[in-house]
Amino acid sequence: MHAYRSHTCADLTADNVGEKVRLSGWVHRVRDHGGVLFIDLRDHYGITQVLCDPDSAAFSAVERVRAEWCIRIDGEVKARDASLVNPKIPTGGIEVFIREIEVLGDAGELPLQVFGDQEYPEETRLRYRYLDLRREKMQANMVLRSDVVASIRRRMWDSGFREYQTPIITASSPEGARDFLVPSRLHPGKFYALPQAPQQFKQLLMVSGFDKYFQIAPCFRDEDPRADRSPTDFYQLDLEMSFVEQQDVFDAIQPVLTGVFEEFGGGKAVDQDWPQISYKDAALWYGTDKPDLRNPIKMQVVSEHFAGSGFAIFAKLLEQDGTEIRAIPAPSGGSRKFCDRMNAFAQKEGLPGMGYIFWRDQGDGMEAAGPLAKNIGPERTEAIRQQLGLTVGDAAFFLGGKPKTFESIAGKARNVIGSELGLTDENRFAFAWIVDFPIYEKDEESGKIDFEHNPFSMPQGGMQALEGNPLDVLGYQYDLACNGYELVSGAIRNHKPEIMFKAFEIAGYGEDEVRKRFGGMVNAFQYGAPPHGGCAAGIDRIVMLLAEEQNIREVILFPMNQRAEDLMMAAPSDPTSDQLMELGLRTIPQE
Repeated sequence: MHAYRSHTCADLTADNVGEKVRLSGWVHRVRDHGGVLFIDLRDHYGITQVLCDPDSAAFSAVERVRAEWCIRIDGEVKARDASLVNPKIPTGGIEVFIREIEVLGDAGELPLQVFGDQEYPEETRLRYRYLDLRREKMQANMVLRSDVVASIRRRMWDSGFREYQTPIITASSPEGARDFLVPSRLHPGKFYALPQAPQQFKQLLMVSGFDKYFQIAPCFRDEDPRADRSPTDFYQLDLEMSFVEQQDVFDAIQPVLTGVFEEFGGGKAVDQDWPQISYKDAALWYGTDKPDLRNPIKMQVVSEHFAGSGFAIFAKLLEQDGTEIRAIPAPSGGSRKFCDRMNAFAQKEGLPGMGYIFWRDQGDGMEAAGPLAKNIGPERTEAIRQQLGLTVGDAAFFLGGKPKTFESIAGKARNVIGSELGLTDENRFAFAWIVDFPIYEKDEESGKIDFEHNPFSMPQGGMQALEGNPLDVLGYQYDLACNGYELVSGAIRNHKPEIMFKAFEIAGYGEDEVRKRFGGMVNAFQYGAPPHGGCAAGIDRIVMLLAEEQNIREVILFPMNQRAEDLMMAAPSDPTSDQLMELGLRTIPQE
């Protein structure tokens, strides 16, 4: 018999009754039923009930074991009494009488319990992550992650892509976040960087003639943490293709993600129609470039109804350049109680409040109520209702100013309204491509033109587009949103050096600086670069959605905390004097 087990803790059934078996695992819990000791023995695969009575030679040893001790037992499989069968687990029809026990690893007092559903502070969970990961939900999340990655790999291979690995230690290349720098021992005073993404290397692979590349790639960014973003490292499905247009990339990634969400989505509907929405329309309709389309609410511009109206705040606001008033329709939200609740939400977000109108039945007809309705009068109110397609029992909320100052709050309000009114369909995955991103933006104070989005995207219209107003230039750049999260980002690349130099020149970067920062890629493009494009999909976010978790740390094996610390491994840590001397570095104490 094997030294540790003849079966896993999920294997044994009624077919094994009478057999002598060996199991190893952790003590999930111990129960004393009238002198008979019952242990739920757990391994990665499941749970088996084992028991020992005082007549067994092993009884005194079994009495000593406690929760989370790692043990091996030898015993005999017996059928449970019909009234004691547990149909919830595969081994629920049997139990194992212990004849011999060996303690493989005892456990001290536990800082957190594995059995049960107790909540613990995140700091405790991360400090003792090896215990936290023993819990059933965490085991399921990590198995899901592994299965999702395996499924993605199979689907990419089946689609004609090949997997290639790109370097982890490379040159610093700003891509929107801070680099993690790595000092060089052989070249004192110089630094490598951990790649924020394999962006340049995958483009160089296209220049090298590989045509269809993918990688489950680790990426490193020194970022501030969020619920849906790791502060240090993450994994993405990275892909690139040659001789493609934007739609070709969409057609390549859609069946892969559709299949993964159908396979692991727990029976939720997966939308097959992925609309393409311009960045401008997404901001207008949803207040974000990662809209949740499960919520049917679309915001609209209603400025004309407030211009010159009796509501002085909005009327005066509209006299300023670049301002507008937007409405958030709220079907079935037509009660003063709900309107006051949303007003309080706006105040928590830092606004003075949020104007509203709601429509109620007066017996002999419909009446518009609320402060705004009184100020602008029945004709304007009725025009707003008709534009928004609302009726009795509905409401509308209003925000005004320069769009960038209120869009994000409007987007949050739309989500809250959709959720609270039951308008958001929780049982589906709704995808949308966000396209036509502007390449440039203008700083309001300095008037300087700079990149708003990926500087390596091919401008729509090529060189000719760069001869006009920079703020009108759109890029072949795209994101994929799903249920309010950005899952994919990508672009058709700017593979022509002359267009790239011109694009950077508009943002104030000369050719010498471009060559200095991105010399490897610029040089390669001078030797027959093919048109190419691709995208990257966040593995962690995909798994987070499929696992129905709200925080990305729930689907990462060993995540950092909110302060980018690894409490378990005590990182970051102070280097030794010898390490600093070898690298030619010294640290400056922080006050």
